[in-house]
Amino acid sequence: MKVELTDAQWLSEHAEVSVEELAELSGLSPELLRELVNYGALVPINAQVPTNAETAQWTFTADCVVAVRTVSRLREDFDLDANALSVALTLIERIHGLEAQLQDLRSQFPTLRVKR
Repeated sequence: MKVELTDAQWLSEHAEVSVEELAELSGLSPELLRELVNYGALVPINAQVPTNAETAQWTFTADCVVAVRTVSRLREDFDLDANALSVALTLIERIHGLEAQLQDLRSQFPTLRVKR
C-alpha cells in the first residue's frame, strides 16, 4: 500500500492568491488562467487596474481555488479548450448561485418545503 503525503491548508475567505499560486494549486498553466480571465470566467480582485494581460499581476479571492480545480477536472475529463471551460465554469457558478437563492427562499418559508 502506497501512502502519499499531501499538504492541507485552510482557505480563508479573505485570502488572496496570485496567478502563479492558482496555477500551482490547480495544475493549470498561467496562460490558461489568463485566458479564463480574458473570457470573464475568472475575475481578479484588481481587475480594474489597466495592464497588459500577459504581464498583469492579478490576485484572486480564495474562492477561485475551488473554481480552478473544477476547471482542471473538466479539462482532464473532457479535454475542453479555454472558451468551453469558461462557459462551463460560468454556468456552474450560476447554478450554485441559484441553488443558494433557492435555499435562502426555502428557509424563509419553512411550511412550503418541497418533498423530494
